Amino acid sequence: MTSEKSKQDLHSARGRAGVSIGLNLALAVSKGVAGTISGSTALIGDAIHSGTDVLASLATYIGLYVAGREHPSFPYGLYKAETVATLITSIAVIVAAYEIGRQAIFGTERLPDVAVALPVAGVSLLVALIFGLYQLKEGRRLHSPALQADARDYLADALSTGIVFSGLIATKFGYAVDRWAAAVVSLFVFRAGAALLITALKDLLDASIDRETERKIIAMVEKHPRITRVKQCLSRTAGGRFIIDMDVAMKTPSHKLADHVADRLEEEIPQKFPLVVMARIRPHFSSDTKIRRIIPVERPEGKFSNHFVRSPWFLVETIDTEKKQVVKRKFVENPYVGKERKKGLLVGNWLLSLKPDEVVTPGKHQGTAIVLLKEAGVDIRSPEE
Repeated sequence: MTSEKSKQDLHSARGRAGVSIGLNLALAVSKGVAGTISGSTALIGDAIHSGTDVLASLATYIGLYVAGREHPSFPYGLYKAETVATLITSIAVIVAAYEIGRQAIFGTERLPDVAVALPVAGVSLLVALIFGLYQLKEGRRLHSPALQADARDYLADALSTGIVFSGLIATKFGYAVDRWAAAVVSLFVFRAGAALLITALKDLLDASIDRETERKIIAMVEKHPRITRVKQCLSRTAGGRFIIDMDVAMKTPSHKLADHVADRLEEEIPQKFPLVVMARIRPHFSSDTKIRRIIPVERPEGKFSNHFVRSPWFLVETIDTEKKQVVKRKFVENPYVGKERKKGLLVGNWLLSLKPDEVVTPGKHQGTAIVLLKEAGVDIRSPEE
């Protein structure tokens, strides 16, 4: 099920893609008219580039719209619709590069009317550059590969228009470089389109997520007190978002507890890694002859502490459940005993990092630290048990 945050991002991205369509159309028409009137081959080629951008932006808008749909035939979501839109964008850019190059090679040499072409090229350059940078920023913020592709298309357009603008300035001083400017424009545009094409194909071929993010997700899961290790982690991209499929070794004899821990991890992974839209955890669990128990104490070898989060020390015992004896014990000092605010949260998270199976607490097993431990599947016991 698509998260509320993801839906909001898609809605915002669709709005920006709609603006992009209108702006590209205005740029294509203005360059085309000015290029035809002035006789500038380079500006006409640049107009063709912007014209294909209209189609690409429309594909982006449609891709973003479809990505927000839900359908039972697509249980992993329709996020790859954005990737298809990116693929169409790349093809449109490559076609534009070919058309610009063809005009440069086979077009007739002539000096364009700079008075008409130069102002249009200058304004188009500024508009494409400013909007492209803004679109790129918003695409990264909304985690939208389609918007980022659209932004790079605008920046490629700005680059090609910049070359046209430079050529027109040279023409103003009597240098006939209009066709050469068009040829250079075609090369840069082709390079941008090829880069987009490679990115889209990687996504469509189910490339895995980047290794750094995958390592961070695995490390987060393995910190859980009930998780022994991650046996296997399969991941893939879906329209710039991630899907995680993970097998974990879990130390517990209880089916119910194993399901609880898996469910919690499936909720926590997308919360800590917003690009993950779906996480699936499959537990492989078994009992263990050794468990780790944590007990609050007043001091090393001291008596039991009746104040859990304010306990200055904790005894960590490793117990052999078959032999029913303690095989290892150590005392650890509470690093948050002096904290006045959020002590329960800090102590609870710190104790979880010690990976306990059981915690002995006084009182009625209440408080933030106890809730965190319970949610993680740690057994909470009283001193009498």
